[in-house]
Amino acid sequence: MPTVPRVTGDQTYDGLLVQDDLPAGWHLPNRFPGERADDASGEIDALLGYDDQTVDEEQRQARMGSEQNETVDGRWRYIEHTATATRVYLRLQRQLFGVPEEVRITGVVYLPWRPGDPITSQLLRELPTARIEAAINQRLFAMKRATTLTGGKIELPSGRKIAERDLLKPLGDPKQTPDFYELVALQHGRLTANGDANPSATMAELSGVALSTAQGWVAKARARGLLPPGRRGRAG
Repeated sequence: MPTVPRVTGDQTYDGLLVQDDLPAGWHLPNRFPGERADDASGEIDALLGYDDQTVDEEQRQARMGSEQNETVDGRWRYIEHTATATRVYLRLQRQLFGVPEEVRITGVVYLPWRPGDPITSQLLRELPTARIEAAINQRLFAMKRATTLTGGKIELPSGRKIAERDLLKPLGDPKQTPDFYELVALQHGRLTANGDANPSATMAELSGVALSTAQGWVAKARARGLLPPGRRGRAG
């Protein structure tokens, strides 16, 4: 049976947020309120004045290609609390400078079930934003496999700890190096954060291997959920 393609009006179309990311008691409707057939994120940003800098299409494309944490590519998602009918809009933003890369909640709009009801600080504290972020990042990037510790150290799944300054050293042999593909993901993320336009080529140079070998490492890291899918039309 053929799979029905997802469209932009479906809140899960890009995989940024799915129902399983939400704690019990919260619901992700298929569409934005009003059964919109498109993604309303850009309009919500504009209405709220989220980014007060004027951005034309040329500037937008330049920002999207910069590999930086720009506001232009954020996505609003609408969720509801089943018991109280509380309505919440969350703005999700990929943090491309993160090592590893991650998604963070960069905006919240809280609407009570009954218009005019007061909103208290206690209600806002009860929003499960941290749990939602953790669930998204675990699903997309396997964030628990490498944990950043205080002092700039990163703990790998094997328990080995490395300093961030060591992320740009040769990676070694995948058959003999513990946590090899976690290191691939971390090195790729660091190079991307540094503005490298073709991190796979730089990784090949750092480790003294062919470009195709480094590209294979990156592909395997992506397949294991350690890196997000590559952007179409971009090197590395």
